[in-house]
Amino acid sequence: MRLPRTLPRSLAGQLFAMQVVLIAAVVAGCAVFAYASGSAQAEETAARQVRVAALAVADSPSVREAIRTPDPSAALQPYAERVREDTGIAFITIMDPERVRWTHPDAARIGDTFLGNTAKALRGQTFTETYTGTLGPSIRVVTPIRDQGRIVGLVSAGITVDRVSSQVRDQLGALALAAGGALALGGIGTYVVNARLRRHTHGMNAAELSRLHDYHQATLHAVREGLLMLDGRRRIALINDAGRELLGLEPDAEAVGRTVDELALPAPLTGALLASEARVDELHLTAERVVVVNTRPVVGGERRGTVVTLRDHTELQALTGELDSERGFTQALRSQAHEAANRLHTVVSLIELGRVEEAVDFATEELELAQVLTDRVVGAVEEPVLAALLLGKAAQGHERGVELVLAEDSLIDDGALPPSLAQRDLVTILGNLIDNAVDAASENSEVAGGAGTVPAPRAPGSPGRARVTVTALADERELLLRVADSGAGIGPEAADEVFRRGWSTHGAGRGLGLALVRQAAYRNGGTVELDAGPDGGARFTVRLPLPARTAGPGSMPESASGVPSDSANEEATA
Repeated sequence: MRLPRTLPRSLAGQLFAMQVVLIAAVVAGCAVFAYASGSAQAEETAARQVRVAALAVADSPSVREAIRTPDPSAALQPYAERVREDTGIAFITIMDPERVRWTHPDAARIGDTFLGNTAKALRGQTFTETYTGTLGPSIRVVTPIRDQGRIVGLVSAGITVDRVSSQVRDQLGALALAAGGALALGGIGTYVVNARLRRHTHGMNAAELSRLHDYHQATLHAVREGLLMLDGRRRIALINDAGRELLGLEPDAEAVGRTVDELALPAPLTGALLASEARVDELHLTAERVVVVNTRPVVGGERRGTVVTLRDHTELQALTGELDSERGFTQALRSQAHEAANRLHTVVSLIELGRVEEAVDFATEELELAQVLTDRVVGAVEEPVLAALLLGKAAQGHERGVELVLAEDSLIDDGALPPSLAQRDLVTILGNLIDNAVDAASENSEVAGGAGTVPAPRAPGSPGRARVTVTALADERELLLRVADSGAGIGPEAADEVFRRGWSTHGAGRGLGLALVRQAAYRNGGTVELDAGPDGGARFTVRLPLPARTAGPGSMPESASGVPSDSANEEATA
């Protein structure tokens, strides 16, 4: 995402310019400090050098002996020049207490008056001063010459300021070279760092990065799809609100930094999130939801992580199941309408043949068979959604040669189910269980009759007829939904696998119904059990807890409560 540029310079460019200026200022400051320190050190060194020279000359016995002679200059001038040349200082002047020079670098100035201060030296002190004499400004030291405790002369040794400055300038060249090298190295290092920063920030400036962050945060909280980003160690680097909801994480739970294994997700979903290859539109179940998972690895020379998107497929899957039920119900009604037309033609033909009594018997027999289950369902199950579902499934089963039986101990009073128990969940649970039971009973009946054969019609309630027995009972504590079939049954080894998404005896693309049943039951705090039914097939029992209700005229009598019997003597059939 590239936002419109509002500033002319990228963040990396701004930091580069700032760092170059900062490095230049630091190097310049260090250079000035080094220059000032070097100058002070050079002056201090020069002062120390001339002080040592002056004191050495003043303490020399040959100097005191020369002063006692009638012509001190004759012996002192060669000596002073030799010391001056050996020490490299500018001048050494030896004078009497009246400041008359006995020596000088310029022999013509011997006998002239010394230019400078001598008062402290005449008092016996050695002092340093900067003074402008015949050789220009100089740093000089003046010290007395003592002979038997008496001051018999003075010595002044000095070095010109120009010579000190020349030494500092020589050092300054090396300092400038070092400062330039430091500035160049700092600039190159800063450029390399900022070039890397420019690549990571894609040339955006501070305002663009701030705006991008704001859009990023707003998008994460606004998008309805779940977004999950994992780093190279499969730890959560980012997750939005929808992702937390779809994965069943608490809103205030700390998820960032945790590994996928720590989220306690179903094993197939965990495997999809940890997979190294991309996953496209995979359907997975959590404890309460059906989610569509898409993953894509982030690769840039090495694996950097995974981007995961999650879509909530729960409502769509439930609606699809309801639509399939409605389609099956519609097909059953169409088939029944076709059969009704055939029966009507038969009745009319019998009347035309003058066989009125047989026509009446034929018509009433069909009506009684259809009406028995209808009356039983309407009388026992006053919940309209469940009653309609049972009648529709009975019609579908009848078309496949499967008899749907409602157990005699079934009873759901009107208002027995609370509004908190979603009707859609009831349709999901009972509809999928009946569909699977009808499939199992029908297949077992076909196998018993031979491959490719159509089940032979048997009288309702006959022992050999394929059938599905449904129990629906609501008491004060729970709602019990039980579906048993006359199919081949399910072995104990597959008892845990039947609820796993993808388990099916019908091939690929199936095996979602029972997983949705368990999910809907768990979502309402219930349980699902599987055991063997009385007809030899599988029996699924779903128990959903109900909140306590106040007893009233519509309450179930005490004798109707409890676990229903598996062997009801009287059953209503389709």
